[in-house]
Amino acid sequence: MEELGRLPGIGRRSAERLAFHLLKGDEPSAMRLARAIEDVKKTVRHCQHCFTLCDGELCQICADPRRERQRVLVVEQPKDLIALEQTGMYRGLYHVLMGRLAPLDGVGPDSLTIDRLLERIDQPERFAPPGGEGEAITEVILGLNPTLEGDGTALYLADALKGRGVAISRLARGLPTGWSLEYANKAVLGDAITGRQSLEG
Repeated sequence: MEELGRLPGIGRRSAERLAFHLLKGDEPSAMRLARAIEDVKKTVRHCQHCFTLCDGELCQICADPRRERQRVLVVEQPKDLIALEQTGMYRGLYHVLMGRLAPLDGVGPDSLTIDRLLERIDQPERFAPPGGEGEAITEVILGLNPTLEGDGTALYLADALKGRGVAISRLARGLPTGWSLEYANKAVLGDAITGRQSLEG
């Protein structure tokens, strides 16, 4: 119960219910859960191209030659990528920053994967799918959370991308300010992707 209670969103009563469920359940089910937790820590890593979570060198999206490789949607965390991918409305690639700029918390550009994003634009041949060719990125969509830090990160990225020959857009403001992508439903996220706006001019 003590260890389960350390998980986010799990209070004392929830931890108690989970612990008793594990005790009452059959041993094979409990061992499957234990193996799954062990596998997560031993085999899950970051994709070498986009930094989402995967169990190989590349995630399924980056390795898929059918994706629109000239378009990259930038998000803060892997959970944001999952939420957007579930809409089924976006067929391009992603880039996960692994956070957002937060100077007061000591999170600067060097703490994020911004350099790798710029490499993907400047050297597309290095980021080709297995057996495929690298395509030049022509559009970067900023899919950052509509918060003060998210907007600051978007402005920093827009400035860093200037002069690199890419169109810069952001998700439409169908998402309420101060909200996180992971809590938005599919319809809201779908509208946000379809109604993205340019940051140029």
